[in-house]
Amino acid sequence: MRTTKQLSITLPNEMASVVRSKVETGEYASESEVIRDGLRALIARDRAVENWLQVQVGPAYDAMKLDPSRAVTVGNVRARLAAEHKAATSEV
Repeated sequence: MRTTKQLSITLPNEMASVVRSKVETGEYASESEVIRDGLRALIARDRAVENWLQVQVGPAYDAMKLDPSRAVTVGNVRARLAAEHKAATSEV
């Protein structure tokens, strides 16, 4: 029984050039390996996002529903970001 399936894909010229370049420089042995590695990275990213949603976002949402007083106003967030930005840019 085969463990692979052959597909035909169409890529924009820029992406196709990147794939070809990866093979031509010897970074990958074939175009298929480039695509497989890209898909592995996509799967890993999707898993990381799913984990983040389950481990951090879900519990934070549940906590906010139980105690809305924990909420931070938009004004407070903007002020904090502005202060952090000012501190970061003044250090340069």
